[in-house]
Amino acid sequence: MARPLGYWMLVLHTHIPYVLSHGKSPHGTDWLSESLVECYLPLYDLTNRLQQRGIPARYTISFTPILQEQLADAEFQAEARAYMDAKIAAAQDDTRYFLQRGERWMAGLAYLWQTYFAAQRSRYDQLGGDLLGAFRQFQDAGLIEIATSAATHGYLPLIGRDECVRAQVQLGVRTYQKHFGRVPRGFWLPECAYRPAYRWLPPTAQEILPAAERAGIEQFLSEAGIGYFFVDTHMLRGGTPLGTYWDRFPALRQIYEQFAAHYRAEQAERTPYRAYRVPAPAPLAVFARDPATTLQVWSGEHGYPGDARYLEFHKMRYPGRLRYWRVSENKADLGAKQPYVPYDAFEAVQAHADHFISLLKQTLWAHYQATGAPGVVVSMYDTELFGHWWREGPEWLYCVISRLAADPDIEMLTGSEYLQKFPPKEVVFLPEGSWGEGGSHLIWLNENTLWVWDALYRAEARFLSLLQRHRACTNLQPYLQQLARELLLAQASDWTFLITTGTARDYAETRLADHLRRFESIATLVEMLANGEVPSPELTRVYQESLQRDAVFAELELNLWE
Repeated sequence: MARPLGYWMLVLHTHIPYVLSHGKSPHGTDWLSESLVECYLPLYDLTNRLQQRGIPARYTISFTPILQEQLADAEFQAEARAYMDAKIAAAQDDTRYFLQRGERWMAGLAYLWQTYFAAQRSRYDQLGGDLLGAFRQFQDAGLIEIATSAATHGYLPLIGRDECVRAQVQLGVRTYQKHFGRVPRGFWLPECAYRPAYRWLPPTAQEILPAAERAGIEQFLSEAGIGYFFVDTHMLRGGTPLGTYWDRFPALRQIYEQFAAHYRAEQAERTPYRAYRVPAPAPLAVFARDPATTLQVWSGEHGYPGDARYLEFHKMRYPGRLRYWRVSENKADLGAKQPYVPYDAFEAVQAHADHFISLLKQTLWAHYQATGAPGVVVSMYDTELFGHWWREGPEWLYCVISRLAADPDIEMLTGSEYLQKFPPKEVVFLPEGSWGEGGSHLIWLNENTLWVWDALYRAEARFLSLLQRHRACTNLQPYLQQLARELLLAQASDWTFLITTGTARDYAETRLADHLRRFESIATLVEMLANGEVPSPELTRVYQESLQRDAVFAELELNLWE
């Protein structure tokens, strides 16, 4: 192949927090089942369709370890099948309802839903419920690259102790090896959040966690054998941070505007269209997100998903929660939504695929003119955007990848493939930040979430103290392991995110309180057993409850916290 104008790296981040045994709807197992049916199975399908045509999909996709564990859980797989059966039944009920009312078009849409869920059910059965195994086969065949992430999507820069950061990273690598049979090369920093090495002072609980010299996040990645990771554009070249969730959660706009005056980008101008080296004990590269393609695809207000022809996300028919309306010209008024027209949406997908490729070429051509070298556009998205927020997203991906396979100007590459072609030479020192609004930690650390970090820092200190004193006590190992699981689950960045955005604040606060309550009970149980005391039945009951509800990471090793 002749040298192309440039390269495109599609990076998908796949994550759902731990929801097994923690409710059903809307933020329990239905949350995970919905993502499986609307996003992950369609992604498998489009990758398989491309493979049948001899086209390697060549995207880079991360599955968080906590999601890997849930997708591999036999009880969840049974739950997912029941979810799809319920959706098929709901579509059948809606079909009868619309026919009785003489609304034949709507009945036709209901029938399309019925066939869709039946097809997904059949596909899932053909895979034997082993979605991870299917993606592992894609990777083993050289079609895609799978990256890992922190164990429970912990917000690494704000975790109080280096031992706990290291455990999140190392457990992320070991869980990946368990499910994919190899060492990962790529790593998705949760929320693209990074902190360099410096003398760090915690935002709270300073009486138990004083200022201390902290290692940079790159230190832990390098120790784990990671080859590359990703950051937001502003962290590399300065400028105004994009804010991934800006349009999806309007309340964040007010938070950002309140603090924007305090934000100043001090980095020298660099291009996001190449990889850079990060100082670390072993070779480690960093990629930055491309701003143009991010807004074009992610934004519900300015991007493709806001097109009037696409399926409306917010309007549903209850109790089945199926959607029958399109975005329509009047986006704000749910009552004014018009019926969905699948063929019109199909035409929109084709047009938007063509437009996206032209955007890639414009961006790469501008870079080539400025530098004389081919660049790489790194487009980073949550996997759940494709099929969940944007119903037609998986088909759009299929069209884009299909077109690029026949286009000599742009070559798709995975992260490792690009680094093999263009090993980075220039070294960068990254500032602290994230891909959240303001480019800082504001979404995860603010007046509404400070109590969370205070509780987590105290839990970290208590856990590490117990581990140091009783690591060698064989009879206490199961209790310490379960204590570690509760701490890991409480550290998930999802809880502080949901509290700040207000989308599921009650659920997030309940989940945090739940994990912290069990953590404290098990910690007290460990102390009593270590002292030879007889624990109360209540403490034993909480421990048994924890074993049943939070049984993730079965092979958890306590040496991860060394």
